[in-house]
Amino acid sequence: MAAIPRVSILGVILALLLPLLAVAEIKSTKIKDDGRPLIMFEKFGFTNRGEVGIFVSEVHVSSDADLSLMGFFLSTEEALLQVFADVEKQPNQCILANPKIRALLRLNEVDGRGGTYNNTFPVADGNEYSLFFINCHAHSQVSMIVETSMYNLEGSVKDFLPAGQTQLPALFFTFALVYIALTALWIYFCAKHKETTHRIHILMGVLLALKVLNLLAEAEDKSYIKKTGTAHGWDVIFYISGFLKGVMLFTVIVLVGTGWSFLKPFLQDKEKKVLMVVIPLQVFANVASIVIDETGPATKSWFTWRQLFLLLDIICCCAILFPIVWSIKHLREASHSDGKAARNLVKLTLFRQYYIVVVTYIYFTRIVVFALTTITPYQYRWSSSFAAEAATLAFYLFTGYKFRPVVHNPYFVLDDEEEEAAQEALKDDDFDL
Repeated sequence: MAAIPRVSILGVILALLLPLLAVAEIKSTKIKDDGRPLIMFEKFGFTNRGEVGIFVSEVHVSSDADLSLMGFFLSTEEALLQVFADVEKQPNQCILANPKIRALLRLNEVDGRGGTYNNTFPVADGNEYSLFFINCHAHSQVSMIVETSMYNLEGSVKDFLPAGQTQLPALFFTFALVYIALTALWIYFCAKHKETTHRIHILMGVLLALKVLNLLAEAEDKSYIKKTGTAHGWDVIFYISGFLKGVMLFTVIVLVGTGWSFLKPFLQDKEKKVLMVVIPLQVFANVASIVIDETGPATKSWFTWRQLFLLLDIICCCAILFPIVWSIKHLREASHSDGKAARNLVKLTLFRQYYIVVVTYIYFTRIVVFALTTITPYQYRWSSSFAAEAATLAFYLFTGYKFRPVVHNPYFVLDDEEEEAAQEALKDDDFDL
């Protein structure tokens, strides 16, 4: 018998603190020659009527280990932290014997080595539970195929979405309807003001269309998972549309930040380099996201992919700020040098505002939403998705309104009084960031 290494304890604590991206649909995981003492499979929010299904097959252990020291257990985050404290005091005690957790299955209950086991366990105490596999036998490796299913019961109907996320299909569908209206409005504006519609406006329209497709696919994906535990192919559409939407969003932000198309019809070399960095990184980040969603935390490389995804996303977010800063610097210099001070001043004001909005959007969706997901009770976990979508909608509205294709845009049309006011402002403000 062996105690759980400190590195494993820290890894599991990290897993508990990091909100899982994937919902607890029916999943099949293949474990191959795995010597990890603790493996996390799923996290799920239960109501007062739920069930956990475990189907284990093709079980093989590398040595003549005591199979009663290996098995699956269910635990809340609070209980598991208490168990880890007990492990520090009694390092030779297997977690499966600890009364603070609920042991579901020991491998000695499987029908012989290489056999199968299939059972469903009721959960009557509403809470957020995580399903783990524990290997208390040192230097032994386990191979098996594990199929898990977690769901809540509403009468005789199974709901495979966790409590607190069962509202997601309706939430995403509602936002999809909003974006459909915005897309129609954007097409109307572009058609009405053809003379001021530039290529960047067409790309912004494409971005809206991709956002609609992505939300509809996500709504259907979650709806089928809620009813059946599987996505029925909607996850493929969701991944493809999400990939295209992610790449297009960062591309549009970079192009708008450089003033491409409506301020200048070309990109400088350094701006092209930003695009050449951002787009490949977004490709890798989206691939990592797909891997995370499809494998789950039981896979050995899951945490590596998760950290890689977060790192790439942060790099992309930082990279897209540079073109906006360059545009602000260029406009500030032009405001002092050419004869169109007022026009450059309002353009400078616009890009300063856009810079602040982009930074706020990135901070909110990457930091605040993450914190909200972590601290929000599991019954209200849908609120973090609502906050992320609301922030994205606000960002789209601001960008579309400020850079809309209209003739009398206040940022590009000035009268004589505004010209004089702008000239005075230039004397008093150097517009540093």
